[in-house]
Amino acid sequence: MEPQGSPPTISIVSGGVGSSAEQVVFTVLAQFPDDVVKVTTTGNVRQPKQIDEVLQAARSTGGLVVHTLVDPSLRAYLVEQAQKFDVPAIDLMGPLTQWLSDRLGKEPLGQPGLYRHLHREYFDRVSAIDYTMAHDDGKNPDGWPKADMVLAGVSRVGKTPLSLYLAVLGWKVANVPFVPQIPMSAKIFSLDPKRVFGLTIEPGQLIQYRRQRQQHLGVLGSSAYMDPVAVHEEIQEALKMFRRGGFSIVDMTDKTIELGADEIIRRIPQEKAGAG
Repeated sequence: MEPQGSPPTISIVSGGVGSSAEQVVFTVLAQFPDDVVKVTTTGNVRQPKQIDEVLQAARSTGGLVVHTLVDPSLRAYLVEQAQKFDVPAIDLMGPLTQWLSDRLGKEPLGQPGLYRHLHREYFDRVSAIDYTMAHDDGKNPDGWPKADMVLAGVSRVGKTPLSLYLAVLGWKVANVPFVPQIPMSAKIFSLDPKRVFGLTIEPGQLIQYRRQRQQHLGVLGSSAYMDPVAVHEEIQEALKMFRRGGFSIVDMTDKTIELGADEIIRRIPQEKAGAG
């Protein structure tokens, strides 16, 4: 048993990835915002041994098991073993499945992950958006190899809006800022150069975008950030780095996000890097 006062534990057991149960659990936990609850998920459960391990852990911590098993034999086994070891368990699928089976007069398919499979395009898009937001502005470089594409470029060239637009289309995108006099992470040079795109833009247009940004933020005065000579040198330094890495270069001058995205998609290898 966990010591008194330790955070309670909820163990999710699923034949799929566990996203349905997680959504229910976290929806309920949102009603307890000031409390800490540990949530673990065991997905792709196919063997009773996996259930035994979860139940043993829940028994030792005094935790709760929440399950969404559609395989009737595994569900029955979990219910039986949970009762045997006095582990509280909540079945999110069984009662509804049984009611529908009785009402419709047929047995359920019992295939784990079927909903996710039928709605794969939607879940792929959500996964792409989650990935892209987690890898914006150079964050989490260890995850860059899982990107379908990586965008690099100077400040205000359009990396983030372009990344998010591509993510909505289902692409996992990381974007990396180029900052003068600051070496870019060496990890970007270990990636497939066919999947790394250097964004560039005409200096005058970049200065205009930067000026609009500073006005929006209420920042006054001039700086190297908008100095024509400094901006020109910054863009040239970025281009030099792109060529050194063998990256594709996409000119965003007078180009909409949609047109930039179309150009990148046309150049990307057909097989997605993060597939599987």
